[in-house]
Amino acid sequence: MGLLDRVQQDERKRTEIDVVSQYRERLLEEVDLDDLARLNATQRRARLERVLSTLISIDGPVLAQRERSSLIQRVVDEALGLGVLEPLLADESITEIMVNGPDDVFVERRGRLERHPVTFASSEHLMQAIDRIVSTVNRRVDESSPMVDARLPTGERVNVILPPLALDGPTLTIRRFPKPFRLGQLVGMGALDEESALLLGAFVRARLNIVVSGGTGTGKTTFLNALSGLLPAHERIVTIEDAAELSLQQEHVVRLESRPANVEGKGEVSIRDLVRNALRMRPDRIVVGEVRGGETMDMLQAMNTGHEGSLATVHANGALDALSRLETLATMSELELPVTTIRDQINGAVDVVVHLSRGLDGSRRVGEIAAVVSTRREDYATVPLMTFVQDPIGPERRITGRFRRHPLTPAIAERLFAAGETAPVVVDGAA
Repeated sequence: MGLLDRVQQDERKRTEIDVVSQYRERLLEEVDLDDLARLNATQRRARLERVLSTLISIDGPVLAQRERSSLIQRVVDEALGLGVLEPLLADESITEIMVNGPDDVFVERRGRLERHPVTFASSEHLMQAIDRIVSTVNRRVDESSPMVDARLPTGERVNVILPPLALDGPTLTIRRFPKPFRLGQLVGMGALDEESALLLGAFVRARLNIVVSGGTGTGKTTFLNALSGLLPAHERIVTIEDAAELSLQQEHVVRLESRPANVEGKGEVSIRDLVRNALRMRPDRIVVGEVRGGETMDMLQAMNTGHEGSLATVHANGALDALSRLETLATMSELELPVTTIRDQINGAVDVVVHLSRGLDGSRRVGEIAAVVSTRREDYATVPLMTFVQDPIGPERRITGRFRRHPLTPAIAERLFAAGETAPVVVDGAA
């Protein structure tokens, strides 16, 4: 695109946003905001569309039906929500929205990133949307406080970072609230096989402590939610999250969510504070959305002192790496403990690590289920109970393969036997 084309395109964008802004102001002048507030979301949109259609008919430009509908949608989106982002938020196939400045908008669908044609008219236009987002959660973002991490009332997680920290303009990332899946549904999607799902069910009922590990975007929260669905309905379950995403169906669930500091820098409630408080709430199970700091030590102590069958997730590159990662996070506690003591806690607390992987085609699946066999202060050691064996990548670039199961360790076999659970029979190391 030549310089003249870019100048003309920028001019068209400015003209469009001016028209949208003008009609938005007129629309809000014409309606009774108090009356509008009493309507539900669908009724509010319908009311505004009718009023705006009348305004355009009286003195608006002559437009084709498609252009007229597009203008009405743009104006109402600006009046009610986040403008050009509204259609993306309404698209359930989009799991993440990434705005890298006003001209670069990317989305994630089914694990794949793609550029979206929608753009903002300017950095100021993008900042208007950002201000609306952070204002809904009583937060502030400006040059003096250029980063914010929050959750929208509808569940989406939002991260904002502004210039001068973001060199190419205001940057906005919106992560959609993950749709809850049952473990059986994940089997149907190919994330794991039925025998491994049965095995994990036995682990949960036998009260083994399970850590779900994986990299960013591998589906740890989704899998943790599915795994939590196997917890007995009669138990008291306490969930602890940085941003509430879990959706448990059991009857006795207490959901706790951390809170960031306010604009004065006060009022913060950390994951660690919640873990400590949860221990005073007589939980049968504790489910931590993600351990990422000093709360790891509190979680390990809980697992070692009568809260068996707890679940947590951690960022890691493999099952064995997950244990080393837990050690690193545990050292962030203000308790100055020797590494050997921390290692003793981890080896005693964690029974099984479920590691999730994400393929080049965007697919997510269980890459490994591993048992922790190291004890006391030994170096970490795991043995595989299930591994995904990948086929060579074909011309379609799709990941295929099979789930291979391995014999249980004597310690886990004994735990299952004591709990009255049976595991699928393994023949010649294969399912």
